[in-house]
Amino acid sequence: MHILLPNTTIMKAVLINKYGGIDELKYEEVPVPNINPDDVLVKIYATSINPVDYKVRQGHDKFGKRSFPAILGWDVSGVIEKIGNEVHDYKAGDEVYGRPDVIRNGTYAEYVAVRAKEISFKPQKLDHLNSAAIPLAGLTAWQGIFTHGKLQAGQKVLIHGASGGVGTFAVQLARWKGAYVIGTSSADNIDFLKELGADEVIDYENEKFEEKLKDIDLVFDTRGGETQKKSLEVLKQGGILVSTVGIQYADDAKAKGIQAIAYMAQSTSADLKQLADLADAGTIKPIITQTLPLTEIKKAHQIIEQGHVKGKIAIEVIAS
Repeated sequence: MHILLPNTTIMKAVLINKYGGIDELKYEEVPVPNINPDDVLVKIYATSINPVDYKVRQGHDKFGKRSFPAILGWDVSGVIEKIGNEVHDYKAGDEVYGRPDVIRNGTYAEYVAVRAKEISFKPQKLDHLNSAAIPLAGLTAWQGIFTHGKLQAGQKVLIHGASGGVGTFAVQLARWKGAYVIGTSSADNIDFLKELGADEVIDYENEKFEEKLKDIDLVFDTRGGETQKKSLEVLKQGGILVSTVGIQYADDAKAKGIQAIAYMAQSTSADLKQLADLADAGTIKPIITQTLPLTEIKKAHQIIEQGHVKGKIAIEVIAS
């Protein structure tokens, strides 16, 4: 077993000492994490921002309670520096990417300890910044569209929030599968989404999708609320509604013969490998709207918390 130890036992990281606003994010020095037998220690080159980040920072119960100090961030692309004695599929020096367990300390740091089963080899044709923009959003889209939504070629899928981090992957994956892809978005992103692969884009600010659509096979819901309720009107009997934000109208769905599924994406090597292969083939690509250094994580949180980010905000930890 080849083990390359980190050059230091101290790393820079952004952490929180309590739940709250963006001012709770502190850039400090902390110990490099220890690894368990089934872990690898990854030297982080890049991470990216997701809405879950600020929700955990605010203390939303859905994502579990933290012990402090806590490091947020759940996308990683980097290089393995050390492996646990139960790890056999990777070695020091491998370039990997993934989405670590959201309950453990995350990736706003120079190093992260992550289970080997939660990573895969990064896309060979992408740099670390682009690779780090894929895992959480890509897994969420893949598992929502295919694992839970069972999307097949020729079916009609409606993707809400199509220009967001998850939505942009969902559009590309649904197009790759051969589905008829409909997205909702602001008018500013209509041309962008059509270039990405949407067959039809509905301007949610000026159009009512529930009046324009019918007989939809799958609705991919990243919004909830009234959007979810109205989505039940456009699904055909036997259709599926998959939501990343919970099911709020389960009785209505049942009455209409619609299968309603809420889920949280799981990080698996197999799904990450599939996404990496598709990225290397040019079938999917991450959409990065802005890149910031780790020292500007507060700015990144401020932007993502305001909503309406096109694609992802990438965070450079180490210049590659």
